[in-house]
Amino acid sequence: MTANRNVLKLLNSAGCNLDRRRVSAMLLSAAALPIDDLVSALRYPLYDAASARVLPKGGHRSLVSLGDAVIKLVENGAIDRGKFFQIYRTSGGFPVELHNVLLGPSRERIVLTLDNANYYLKLLWPLGLSNHMAVNLKSPINGDSLNSFASTGGWTLGQEENGAAYFNKLSIAPLTPDQEARVVKIAQSTYRPCCDNSTFFQDCNHGSALLGLLELGASQGLSDQELYREALAFNCFWFPDAYVQTALYFELFDKLKWDRINPRLVLGFDYSALSAWKRNVAVRLAAVPGLVPGRLGGAACGV
Repeated sequence: MTANRNVLKLLNSAGCNLDRRRVSAMLLSAAALPIDDLVSALRYPLYDAASARVLPKGGHRSLVSLGDAVIKLVENGAIDRGKFFQIYRTSGGFPVELHNVLLGPSRERIVLTLDNANYYLKLLWPLGLSNHMAVNLKSPINGDSLNSFASTGGWTLGQEENGAAYFNKLSIAPLTPDQEARVVKIAQSTYRPCCDNSTFFQDCNHGSALLGLLELGASQGLSDQELYREALAFNCFWFPDAYVQTALYFELFDKLKWDRINPRLVLGFDYSALSAWKRNVAVRLAAVPGLVPGRLGGAACGV
């Protein structure tokens, strides 16, 4: 009880305005964890409770499947199967559930977890980079510096030395004009906490991969709201620390539970662009000592 009062005092001194019942409920939700995670939860109970909501143990069960997209990327040289397998042969191997995605179509819906998120990042990256959309002619990366971005020069797992060779060149996930317009609208209104650029400004692998996910989802008939939800879920597993903190911020300061927050709001500039996220989320949480542990990490901006 004394510990609960101390947590309550700290949180309310930072402007959270919580009552004892609410703090107790959050602590109890953290305690309902497997024993292996309980030690950590005892040190950072509110953070771990938020983590359990943002990054569920069973992963995110997506509405999107890879279909034949990866096979098309292989057939067109945007993915070199040998290079792809080699990089994982030297770093722990390929996840069992993804072993055959470079060999044949995959109709199974993606189940995204912390263990496989980085693999899906690399599978979706060349898709977003190479898939043709008419509007990509107006992309911020389509210019004299095309081959120097992390998304282009950093893609070395294709047959060409620089991924710029594939930019907007392939029909991997064909879109109708309406679908393309919807993808662009969502891409221009969503951000990622590694920079201040929108998804449409795909200057790094996260931008390309999320754009690829949106294109794939739209081509498979997902609605705008479903696409926003997919985009947020994938961003969460690619940037786990940032979005767990964001969930904690909303719960403590705005009294909003994670599953009630509009994904479009979270993905907007104020809560997903790096500079705004630091200002609006990180600084507020840092005012409460001992609330947030060290970084969880996430998928790096390179192969």
